[in-house]
Amino acid sequence: GEIAFRYGDTPLPKETIRCYFTGSAGQSFGAFCISGIQFILTGEANDYVGKGMAGGELVIKPSPDARFKIHENTIIGNTVLYGATNGFLYAAGSVGERFCVRNSGATAVVEGVGDHGCEYMTGGTVVILGETGRNFGAGMTGGSAYVLDENQHFDEKINPQLIKLERITEKVDEDTLVGLIQKHLELTESQRAEQILADWDNYLPLFWKIVTPPPPPPPTQTRRVRKRTSRKK
Repeated sequence: GEIAFRYGDTPLPKETIRCYFTGSAGQSFGAFCISGIQFILTGEANDYVGKGMAGGELVIKPSPDARFKIHENTIIGNTVLYGATNGFLYAAGSVGERFCVRNSGATAVVEGVGDHGCEYMTGGTVVILGETGRNFGAGMTGGSAYVLDENQHFDEKINPQLIKLERITEKVDEDTLVGLIQKHLELTESQRAEQILADWDNYLPLFWKIVTPPPPPPPTQTRRVRKRTSRKK
C-alpha cells in the first residue's frame, strides 16, 4: 500500500525491494504483492499465499537442514495464488487444496498440490513437479499447466468437462518447462528440480500439458431490416 501510494501505477524495477524471512509465516504471506518486490521465506507458510498477487516474486523453501523428502511434504497451506493476476511463485514442496483458483496471470512452480488445483483458472502458467489431488482443472478456461505424472494416474484426477491432456511435443513447451524448472532450482535449491533436470530425457515423457478450450468466436451481428408497408389512401 505504501509503495502504491508513493509510486502509483509505475512498476518498480525487478527486485528493488528484497526481504528475507525465516520460520512459519501466517495467513496471506505475500498477498497483493506488486512488481519490484521479492520475498524469500525459509520455512513454511499458511493459507492464501500470494492472494491477489499483481507482480513480484515469492520464494518459499525448507531449511537446508531438513531431513525429509521435501516434495512429499507440504510447505504451504490452501488457496495459494487465489485471484492472482501477475507475478511468480517458486515453492520447494507441496501446497494444499485449491491451488491457483481464479489465477489469471501468475506463474508458479510447486512440487505437488491437493484437491481442486487450477479451479476456474483463466491465465498464467503452472508447473507441478509431483502428485495432484482430485478434480484438477474444474472450470479452467485458460492458461497453461504442466504436470509430472510419475505414477501414470493423473488422467483419473482431472475434471474433463473443459480440459484435456496432451504430451509435451512442441519445442516451445519443452523450453518453457525447462526454463521454469531451472529457475525453480536456482531460487529454491530444490533437490526435486535437480533430479528432474539431470535425467530430463526420461522425465519429459512423464509430463502432461493441460489444454483448455479455445475462446468462443465473437457473436455475429445481424442487421434487422424493417419491412416497409404501403398505406392505402
